[in-house]
Amino acid sequence: MSENFDLVKAYLLDLDLNIVHEDEAEEVVVVEDNDNGIHNLIIDCEPPIVILEQFIMPVPSHAGDLFERLLKMNNTLVHGAFALDESGEKIYFRDTLQLEHLDRNELEGSISALALAMAEHGGELLSFAKE
Repeated sequence: MSENFDLVKAYLLDLDLNIVHEDEAEEVVVVEDNDNGIHNLIIDCEPPIVILEQFIMPVPSHAGDLFERLLKMNNTLVHGAFALDESGEKIYFRDTLQLEHLDRNELEGSISALALAMAEHGGELLSFAKE
């Protein structure tokens, strides 16, 4: 296990996030904070970066102006962005941070940005999913 992985995991525990899965060999942790809209947030240490990724929803069959709206939502996010997976069928929140000088506040800021994005835009995203 690398120092980076140990450090990231220590920060997550310090932030009182619930670790629901851990793969030391792959240096991946999955965390939850249901009260803040964090569900199966994957945190992957891939030197020189750490990747934070949470599945938001599948792309609805009738997406309408969803993609334009996602780009506009991205403009309001403090960290990270809404993105499509390679297949174009799933929407994720994704952020990347540099591992070399990562500190607890930076990681917390990225996770808090996801929580804020879900609080601000979750209802609207759900409305797209229902269309």
